[in-house]
Amino acid sequence: MTQTKVRLWNVEEYHRMLETGIITANERVELIAGQVIPMSAKNPPHAATTLCASDYLKRLLAEVALVRVQDPVQLSQYSEPEPDIAIVRIEPRKYIDHHPTPNEVFLLIEVADTTLETDRRQKAPLYAQAGISEYWILDVNKFQVYVFREPNGEGYKQEFILGENATLSLVAFPETEVEISQLFP
Repeated sequence: MTQTKVRLWNVEEYHRMLETGIITANERVELIAGQVIPMSAKNPPHAATTLCASDYLKRLLAEVALVRVQDPVQLSQYSEPEPDIAIVRIEPRKYIDHHPTPNEVFLLIEVADTTLETDRRQKAPLYAQAGISEYWILDVNKFQVYVFREPNGEGYKQEFILGENATLSLVAFPETEVEISQLFP
C-alpha cells in the first residue's frame, strides 16, 4: 500500500494565505498541527458563556494578566489556534507584533456546546504538547468545567471536572479564586 505524504502548512504560509485571499476573513478557520481546520459555529449559549466568562475573568485578573477573547495564540511553527479565551502575560503593546506564545500563556479556555469531544481529544493534547500549564473547557450544557493541568508532552497528567458550585484557583495565580458559577450566564 502506498502512503500519501501530507503537506503541512506552517504559520507563515497560513498568514500568507490570509493576506492573499486564499482564505478569506469571513472563513472561520484555525491552524492546528499544520492543517487548516474549520471552526464550529457559535450558538447563543456558546457566545453568552464566552462573554460572561471573559468579563468575569477580566475583573478578577485586571492587574495581573490580559484576557484575550477568540484571538490566536501561536503554539508552534505549525499551530495557531484561536481559543475562546486566553489568559496571557500583560504586554505593553498588546501583542501588536506577534500572537502570544506558550511562555506568555497562563491559561487557555475553550467553550463547548457541541465541541466537547473535539476540545478534549484534539485541543487538550495540542495544548499539552505546547506546554500550556492549564487548560479549561467550559461545558455549557452541564455547567461544568473540565480542568487540565500538568502537561507532559502528549497530554495532561491531571484532569478533573468541577460543577457550578465549586471554586477553583488558577495555577499561575493561586491566590485568585474563581467561582465556577460566575463563568456561566
